[in-house]
Amino acid sequence: MRRALLTPLLAVSLTGCSLLDQDTPCTEVDADSQVTAVWQPAGFGRRDEARIRLCVDDTCEERASGSPGDPFASLSVRLPADVGASTVPVRLTVTSAKSGDTVVEDSTRAALKEQHPNGASCSPTVWTATFRAHPDKGLTSPEGMKLR
Repeated sequence: MRRALLTPLLAVSLTGCSLLDQDTPCTEVDADSQVTAVWQPAGFGRRDEARIRLCVDDTCEERASGSPGDPFASLSVRLPADVGASTVPVRLTVTSAKSGDTVVEDSTRAALKEQHPNGASCSPTVWTATFRAHPDKGLTSPEGMKLR
């Protein structure tokens, strides 16, 4: 009797969870390592009233602030695939689209966090950090952003 119970348990342990339909296949979501800034366009005035520039090391991306009617806008700087668990310098510059004057200038260091968009045992592994671009405080935590 013991041998009859032991054989199925041994088979399950050797084949893993797939025998019990618990093995989750990897999806094919693609992702990049990146640092992202998100903001509420209404905080920066009328439509495209400001230019948002985000830099990581010497790589920069820039875009208009967007429409105040949109709940969120974002800008990302792509990082090298092999960046790994590192800390990178991040700079935010917000300028007036009319005058070109700097409205917000801030910098910090971002500790990149490991992400697995397809699950822990699936590729890719990416490294990310996200900040809020605040019109008065500069780079802050994205926590607390609410839909209007």
